[in-house]
Amino acid sequence: MTADTRAVFLREFLRNPFTVASITPSGEALADLATAPIPDTGAPLVVELGPGTGAFTGAIQRRLAGRGHHLAVEINERFAGMLTARYSGVEVAVADARNVRELLAERGYRQADVIVSGLPWTAFSREHEDDLLDAITDILAPDGTFTTFAYTHTRWAPPARRLRDALGAAFEEIVPGRTVWANVPPAFVYSCRKPRVPARQGALLPV
Repeated sequence: MTADTRAVFLREFLRNPFTVASITPSGEALADLATAPIPDTGAPLVVELGPGTGAFTGAIQRRLAGRGHHLAVEINERFAGMLTARYSGVEVAVADARNVRELLAERGYRQADVIVSGLPWTAFSREHEDDLLDAITDILAPDGTFTTFAYTHTRWAPPARRLRDALGAAFEEIVPGRTVWANVPPAFVYSCRKPRVPARQGALLPV
């Protein structure tokens, strides 16, 4: 990640902290874990939600190596423009991630094989969070994987606990990964499988 990219990320955070929600992009080690479920063969459809300046985008492109289709959904127009200029193999849609069902349908797709999220969950209301997870579980293939990350230092804060509970309601299988201490700040990845359709509140994620 270049110094210019970090500077743009910081400026966008200061301009709209509720949609960026971090002062620095995620690191390569976290990106490698978040994108690990992308299969080595075939032509998978990978949907990336909230790519920002591309912390996970490059890792997805390396794993795909020209295969399949990579749709990145980014609400910030400046970030979207940067991604379009940098990654010719990525289709970038400037849209709210809650509209991902419609975005896939417009492109002739029904389900994604892998969904990778860089979304700032702690900045969302419960209703916004529920709408997102309903959309995600609706489009994820039955044998697909959804990954998202959380910061270790906020793991026991109310918004983080709410996210864990919401993930437990949305998926039958949720695996919290190891902490990536090299990330700034340290973070870990949730790997979620076997989507419940539709997502419902009530199930709890083991901690």
